Parts: sequence; structure tokens; C-alpha cells
Amino acid sequence: MSRRQRRTYSKEFKQQVVNLYLAGKSRSEIIREYELTGSAFDKWVKQAETTGSFKEKDNLSPEQKELITLRKRNQQLEMENDILKQAALIFGRKDK
Repeated sequence: MSRRQRRTYSKEFKQQVVNLYLAGKSRSEIIREYELTGSAFDKWVKQAETTGSFKEKDNLSPEQKELITLRKRNQQLEMENDILKQAALIFGRKDK
């Protein structure tokens, strides 16, 4: 069985699909007609119901947002630490 090529959809298309579903068209009919995966369709409906946005960053959980923030902070601190180590080596050599 060959894998489907990854496709991208505009937010207008996603909204149109969700609107069809909310208007009463069946899930299976929409998926078949537009050749969608069930998981993509379900994700779009959930995103439309919760945040009204199809952007991933708008649909992150508070824990996911915190993890991203902490990773950025950790990277910043590691960079600062490396700079301080290099400065200590440079100033250590000048004192001798």
C-alpha cells in the first residue's frame, strides 16, 4: 500500500469543510468527497470548536506552551554559560 503524499490546505478550505459538517453533511461523506483522512478532519473540527483557529501555535495546551518557553530559556542559559566559560579562560590567561 503506497503512502499518501502530504498535502497542505488553506484555512479557508478547512473552514469550508467544518462548515459543511456543522450544516449537517456526514463525516464520512465529507472525507470521501474531499479525499481527506479521518484524523485531519477530526482535528479541524476540534480546532474550530475550541479556538476557532487552524494554526498549531494557537492550539497548543498550556503544558506544551510552557515546555517551548522552558526549552528556549534553557538554550539561552546554555549560551550565556558558554560565553562566561570562554571569558574566564581568556581572563585567566591574562593574569599569568
